[in-house]
Amino acid sequence: MQHQTYEEADDFYRIKRLPPYVFAEVNKLKAKLRKDGMDIIDFGFGNPDLPTPQHVIDKLVETVQKPRTTGYSVSRGIFGLRKACARYYKRRFDVDLDPEDQIVATIGSKEGFANLAQAITAPGDVIYAPDPSYPLHAYGFIIAGAVIKGIPAITADEYLAGVKKALEEDEKPPMAIVVCFPSNPTGHVCDLSFYEEIVAIAKAKDIIILSDLAYSEIYFDDNPPPSIFQVSGVDDIMCIETTSLSKTYSMAGWRMGFAVGNRRLIAALARVKSYLDYGAFTPIQVAACAALDGPQDCVEDARQIYKARRDVLVESFGRAGWDIPSPPASMFAWAKVPEAFAHMGSVEFCKLLMEEAGVAVSPGNGFGENGEGYVRIALVENEQRIRQAARNIKALFAKYQVHAAE
Repeated sequence: MQHQTYEEADDFYRIKRLPPYVFAEVNKLKAKLRKDGMDIIDFGFGNPDLPTPQHVIDKLVETVQKPRTTGYSVSRGIFGLRKACARYYKRRFDVDLDPEDQIVATIGSKEGFANLAQAITAPGDVIYAPDPSYPLHAYGFIIAGAVIKGIPAITADEYLAGVKKALEEDEKPPMAIVVCFPSNPTGHVCDLSFYEEIVAIAKAKDIIILSDLAYSEIYFDDNPPPSIFQVSGVDDIMCIETTSLSKTYSMAGWRMGFAVGNRRLIAALARVKSYLDYGAFTPIQVAACAALDGPQDCVEDARQIYKARRDVLVESFGRAGWDIPSPPASMFAWAKVPEAFAHMGSVEFCKLLMEEAGVAVSPGNGFGENGEGYVRIALVENEQRIRQAARNIKALFAKYQVHAAE
């Protein structure tokens, strides 16, 4: 029996709308080098290496042993979990949400975002999305038949200015605008005034706002990132926000997230999900309640570990000759390809870095056209491994006669 590859599947209609997977070439090389015995220090995939908090694991183990917890769940999420999410929003943002019709539990925020795109998008609808950004922000809608207009978005200010410019140039406003701060991949944040302007634009132009808040708890200064639902008047527009337990509680593989906000959008998402899934495994949902309602010192501990790794990365890579801007939030650093290698482009530089330094990072053009010339570095290796990566990079730069700035 012949096995079909990704490339051989590209004759299907929806697959044709997707570009070649930029990360595939780098991931293929990574697998080959590891098979050949090479130690790869892997900053490429944003897969948390920190353990899930023990009290969350204990609740999962306790629940899975109870009768009738291993059958079908409900696609909207168990009511207790939706109430726990409402308590989180009240505690963290002082925002009131009705768990009955303003919250849907999702199988990770990625699933929620993708199914929302299916629920609300008609063929030809135009969506403004950040560029660079998490690929699903664009391709979830492309799969659903929409047209994406990428707006430059290294910073929140740049994105806001780009949205305003696009609205002036286009004959009609978009159906929806995607926002994502703290940003994956850039690590940049926005303040409440950014959301106030986006909400005002949406109200004036009758635009849906879709906010991705997956990294709201990984921040490195004294100003926690806000939610768009803290804006006065947000209830006057159609707005939905996705969040995730993946990074906050190191539960990426557990696949647990939420979509919250406008009742009409939540109903649409719930309707689509009712046809597609029975929700996350019930014991995982119960354990997620323990994460949200239990002691939160584990979140602060994780935050401090990521901050320490960020500081070591910036300092050690800088001494090696690679200037890494210090991200104010998220578990990623976003850096330009060093000038001496800029002619290679993001993908070829990533391959060189892996082959000759044993260091894996993600090519920036995988996050959009404006990501070309950059790489994303995930803070998922410990400080010792980060310093080893810096030494390897220094040796690589010496070979190519690249020197640290004086």
